[in-house]
Amino acid sequence: MTGNEAARRPTLAVVGATGAVGTVMLSLLAGRPDIWGEIRPVASARSAGRTVRVRGADVVVRELAPEVFDGVDVAVFDVPDEVSAEWAPIAAARGAVAVDNSGAFRMDADVPLVVPEVNAERIADRPRGIIANPNCTTLSMIVALGALHRAFGLESMFAASYQAASGAGQAGIDTLYDQLATVGGSREFGQTAGDVRKAVGEDGLGPFPAPLALNVVPWAGSLKDGGWSSEELKVRNESRKILGLPDLRVSATCVRVPVITTHAVAVHARFVQPVTAEQARAVLREAPGVAVVDDPAAGEFPTPSDVVGTDPTWVGRIRQSPDDLHEVALFLCGDNLRKGAALNTLQIAELLVGAAPTAPS
Repeated sequence: MTGNEAARRPTLAVVGATGAVGTVMLSLLAGRPDIWGEIRPVASARSAGRTVRVRGADVVVRELAPEVFDGVDVAVFDVPDEVSAEWAPIAAARGAVAVDNSGAFRMDADVPLVVPEVNAERIADRPRGIIANPNCTTLSMIVALGALHRAFGLESMFAASYQAASGAGQAGIDTLYDQLATVGGSREFGQTAGDVRKAVGEDGLGPFPAPLALNVVPWAGSLKDGGWSSEELKVRNESRKILGLPDLRVSATCVRVPVITTHAVAVHARFVQPVTAEQARAVLREAPGVAVVDDPAAGEFPTPSDVVGTDPTWVGRIRQSPDDLHEVALFLCGDNLRKGAALNTLQIAELLVGAAPTAPS
């Protein structure tokens, strides 16, 4: 590519390029459409000056500052909420469209919350120059539910998530590995009340309120009104906004499980129209960004260890309720660092500069 060719192509800034999701973004770009003239990695002063691989080349990470957005067409953010809240408006003021992966703007009425397979048209309505990326748990299921909603009209849903340790960041990953190293070598742990907690110690809980190794923890996020967690309310509020259904009945219970990467969700969804399991399968097989693996007799259904490192939302265990012909149950998995964060953000960025939509496959 000549310098003039690069100059005519849009510039992408990746803010938080050295973090867990930022690193995945940079790796994904190597296999995405070749539409960017410059990919500009950006991070805090602590990480600035490091070298990262960008499309096969070593590129120096720039320090986050207002001028770093000069000449940038799209700036994608994977940084904490408070950093996005400060810097995404600065990027927009310097002429870039900010695509934010934090929770800072998701419920802002002037910021569209976008999943390209579901509501891509919303990217055009961005009064603040910012587009938000949904929470990874919502993303794990909304691609599939969006397709079913278009076909049958979603009326309500009840969901239980099984969320990976990486959803709590690198601290969550490190904590699970440390706990497994402590208790994984003995068959005695887990047979007596509290013995795993005693073994890992209160200092070994990390970001979780209880041991995650050999355990499940029915909590993710922070405490909100009525005993709900912030993660559970995100599933409700974000699903309503993405689908354009402000009165949609949604109830979620979020559970942390001892898996490194990939969230799973069990969903019971009720529709306006009657829907059989085979009708639901047919719709999902044709839906962009969805892969169906559903043959329980052969032991075929999605699990996190099969799905990690892939891009689609994988769906199985599709069943019609025996008591309600309008209700379907399903189990789905999605890599929370890929489609759940990095990939969805890049898909939005590509749409913004006119690239043809490319769904996970």
